[in-house]
Amino acid sequence: MENDVAQVVASLHPLEVRILHAYKPGDVIDSGRLAKDLGYKIGQSNQAVSWLAARNLVQEKTRVSHTFYELTELGSEYARSGTPEERIVRLLSEKGALALPEIARALGLDTRDTGSAFGALAKDGVLRMDENKKTSLADGASSVRMTRTRALLDKALLNRALLDLAGGVGVLDETELSKDDLELVRSMSKKRGAASSPFRTIEREEVSYVLLPQAEAVRRALEKAGLSGEEIGVLTADMLVKGTWKNVSFRRYNLSSQAARVLLGRTNAYCDFLRSVKDKLISLGFEEFDGSLVETEFWNSDALFMPQFHSARDIHDVYHLKHPTHAKQIEQPYLDQVAAAHENGWTTGSRGWQYSFDRDFTRRLILRSQGTVLSARQLTRAKIPGKYFGIVRCFRYDQVDATHLSDFYQTEGIAIGESVNLKTHLGFLRMFAEEVAGATEVKYVPGYFPFTEPSIEVHIKHPVLGWFELGGSGIFRPEVTEALGVHAPVLAWGIGIDRMALMSLGINDLRELFSFNLENVRLRRSK
Repeated sequence: MENDVAQVVASLHPLEVRILHAYKPGDVIDSGRLAKDLGYKIGQSNQAVSWLAARNLVQEKTRVSHTFYELTELGSEYARSGTPEERIVRLLSEKGALALPEIARALGLDTRDTGSAFGALAKDGVLRMDENKKTSLADGASSVRMTRTRALLDKALLNRALLDLAGGVGVLDETELSKDDLELVRSMSKKRGAASSPFRTIEREEVSYVLLPQAEAVRRALEKAGLSGEEIGVLTADMLVKGTWKNVSFRRYNLSSQAARVLLGRTNAYCDFLRSVKDKLISLGFEEFDGSLVETEFWNSDALFMPQFHSARDIHDVYHLKHPTHAKQIEQPYLDQVAAAHENGWTTGSRGWQYSFDRDFTRRLILRSQGTVLSARQLTRAKIPGKYFGIVRCFRYDQVDATHLSDFYQTEGIAIGESVNLKTHLGFLRMFAEEVAGATEVKYVPGYFPFTEPSIEVHIKHPVLGWFELGGSGIFRPEVTEALGVHAPVLAWGIGIDRMALMSLGINDLRELFSFNLENVRLRRSK
């Protein structure tokens, strides 16, 4: 038994020690009594009593729910200046009939509050509005006649007796209000969104505890050990400088207790990865491009020689803007040249798609579905030779799983020059797979894209997910490049940079890149 008491004494917090010294078994304590006797704040009282209850030194005696009404900032303003209703009646008593906008300007109220106050006063017969929309006091109304809201002010906000009962802090206890006062306060109080009400409803549970007989043995052990509850827990620099540490008693240190975890600020691992990709491409001589998230069908698909009727376009038929639905115009001469390439091949040597190009549809606004839209735009102003890239957020209506997201990043790029060819292109793709994604197994698969010929997909092998496509690429067709003013070969690729991150960061699910679990983000960053 003595060993058990000694262990309890060694583990007690000063807040607990002071309670055990101040009260004897059978005494009833609550947060109010601890605040009055020991100066404890509510949080300190709750903490200390919960610790003592866990040690079986006190037990719960009563639990009573209480409702309080706290004066809000708006309520304090009403107490000082009056409610909108009161101020309107006072203004009209002094100035006569006024229009509602004039009332709002004169009192500094917004239109909504002025209208609401007028509605309440008109309903109670205090105000009326004439055919000229001028508001005035109704016949028989005076500045003394007020609505229920004014009654609340008289009885709660402006009644000093009630505020005194609340301790002068603007808090009213439900049990201390009369039936009429309580009804009025409830009508002007809210639990949530109380900023728009004079009072905020606060519900609290007041719990009382009784000290158990075994607390006496612990108290005697405290006296024997010379522990008063006034011991200091922290040695400060000020104590060392002034020498005051010599005259105080310190709490025992528990060397086996768990140290507080230090959470350092970290940059996001995926953001770091994106920056590293940018750095590598810039170091290779690429220039970065960027553009708007909202694009037209023209630049997103038509400029890339994707026919407006073709099923290959289905995966790019994504999110449309509700307002505005269409762009005002498409840049010339590119609209005419692209339209002609679709209809008959224009001057590219192609027959085109042999259909009537819809110039209204091409103006439709969407969220871009692929990064290649920026490559198309870049062709109209590119230098030859030149190398360009972008890290581009894209949006597609797709089924979300471990390797697909409905919004994702692509690293998009083009290389323009008379000497570039397929061999150059395959070297770029291998660089992305090995140097950026960190893949050790890479393969090329023939693909089809309406805007490239030949078209190539690059695949990498993930240790858990197996083989998956990293992205598509190829050499732009003349129907794309010449219609946009370029007469040299153009290598193009759109690589799923999110998927490269799977390999580089060692994760197995794309959704982890955008995790809301901060602990996972910290662990990922530390690797």
